[in-house]
Amino acid sequence: MSEPTLTRPGPGAVTRCWLFLRANPGITFGGGILLLMLLAAFFAPLPYGPTTPDPTNVLQTPSGAHIFGTDANGFDVFSRVVAAGRRDLPLALIGTLASLVIGLLVGLPLSTKSPWSERLMRALDAFQSFPLIVLSVTIVSLTGNNIQNIVYAIVIINGPRFIRLIRGEALSIRDGRFIEAAVATGARPRRIVFRHIMPNVVHVCLVQCSLTAANAVIVIAALNFLGVGVSPPDPTWGSMVQVGAQGISTGQWWVAMWPGVAIFIAIASLNVLANGIQRRVEGS
Repeated sequence: MSEPTLTRPGPGAVTRCWLFLRANPGITFGGGILLLMLLAAFFAPLPYGPTTPDPTNVLQTPSGAHIFGTDANGFDVFSRVVAAGRRDLPLALIGTLASLVIGLLVGLPLSTKSPWSERLMRALDAFQSFPLIVLSVTIVSLTGNNIQNIVYAIVIINGPRFIRLIRGEALSIRDGRFIEAAVATGARPRRIVFRHIMPNVVHVCLVQCSLTAANAVIVIAALNFLGVGVSPPDPTWGSMVQVGAQGISTGQWWVAMWPGVAIFIAIASLNVLANGIQRRVEGS
């Protein structure tokens, strides 16, 4: 009678997570910085109210009382930079998710070489020939400064990119032999799309989502800089840069610098995250 063999248990969930993060420094660093910014925006205690001005402390240089200084209205710059992340980062992520959904809903059905799909893609190319950022500014300024319109602006700019990317990737997948085998076994077109094609476009979608979120941060900052985003006194990074830019020539550099640094860190972390995801996909 043979003795039973003992099998060693595999690593636990925490160990697997640690090994994954250790093997993917780009995802760890970029995703970690982005997570820290979100946690700070929603949970960090603020020393002053971000919408409560103090007329007695106008244009104070960075100090122990105001580590980022104050602006021309007496707002604490640190509190407003942190609080601005509550709007800018979620808006960028929501706009990116909406663009992804539009890309999947439109790009997958268009992943055929039929004449009608080609004509629709040519129409989409014609639409992209317009300066989309100008079109977005016009739409937001005409329809009003609210959060929904900012999301619409992000979708207008980035939705066509997702449609083209997903359609192109799906077209290349359709030429694979496993798709021919699925068709030969009688699989319906819907099953082929959702069971075979969609799982194989996830990796390019993840990379594009990170890049799109970075672009969305720029779009939101640009809209707010031009005064067609969130209405004051609610803080946004773009509006803070716009207000602070007026004082750079007179020496009040800190008002515009710190929100600009926040924009840079957010964009850099998302680009590092995208690079890490791409390296992970290429190495798998």
